[in-house]
Amino acid sequence: MSQITTHVLDTATGLPASNLAITLFGQQSGEFIKINGGVTNADGRLPGLLADDVVLAAGTYKVLFETQAYHEANQQDCFYPYAEVVFTIPGDGQHYHIPLLLSPYGYSTYRGS
Repeated sequence: MSQITTHVLDTATGLPASNLAITLFGQQSGEFIKINGGVTNADGRLPGLLADDVVLAAGTYKVLFETQAYHEANQQDCFYPYAEVVFTIPGDGQHYHIPLLLSPYGYSTYRGS
């Protein structure tokens, strides 16, 4: 399993958010550098965000969710054009799940399991 996983649910529709672009970045020398990205599947997940054998070093990372394009494609209003979730990991090789609960006028996240 990828060390970083995510799951996006659209709370306005009660359904997974499919076809939502996501990009993972790592911070190096104060700048965020793209590591990988893709779009969510029909279940609102992005399998393979990282290869299963990739273990991230200790540091600060960011997941960027492209919410405006998702909302526009679903004919919804959009107040937040994107959501950035910035987090730190200690480099322990543990699995980190970064879910997003999304609606046209809000979003929330937490460390999942």
